[in-house]
Amino acid sequence: MKFRTFEELAAHVDEEIAVSDWLLITQARVNDFARTTDDPDWMHVDEERAKNGPVGQTIAQGFLTLALLLPFTHQCGYLPQPIDYAFNYGLNRVRWLTPVKVGSRIRNHTVLKSVTPRAPGEFLVTTVNTVEIEKEARPAMVAEWIGLVKCSAPPGRT
Repeated sequence: MKFRTFEELAAHVDEEIAVSDWLLITQARVNDFARTTDDPDWMHVDEERAKNGPVGQTIAQGFLTLALLLPFTHQCGYLPQPIDYAFNYGLNRVRWLTPVKVGSRIRNHTVLKSVTPRAPGEFLVTTVNTVEIEKEARPAMVAEWIGLVKCSAPPGRT
């Protein structure tokens, strides 16, 4: 869904407003994230050792799954435009429910929880994000995420 104004967006509280495309989780992505975060845990980067581990193969980092909310959100483009800036404001709750095996595909389902005016043209947008794993019954992660968004709307449009 695309929204022209924050008022229009706010009319869809408690509704699913976006579903991202599927994203393949590759070993290269997991290795890059491990290097970036200085977290070379064997469950993520050692394919041979992981074969004998609790999942039977390497898995994505939970924080990688969380970080992927950013590109999923950009891809879906549901925030009204133009935007001056958007900041991560916080997370109310994050739960990792199912490990994401390397080689699997994930996508995000976004439900709008609230749109709260904070200052003129500034809003706190809270979403509940459920990252689904293809062919798995349980999601990888559910995260309630808050963004602080400043819009640069023309006069009369917020």
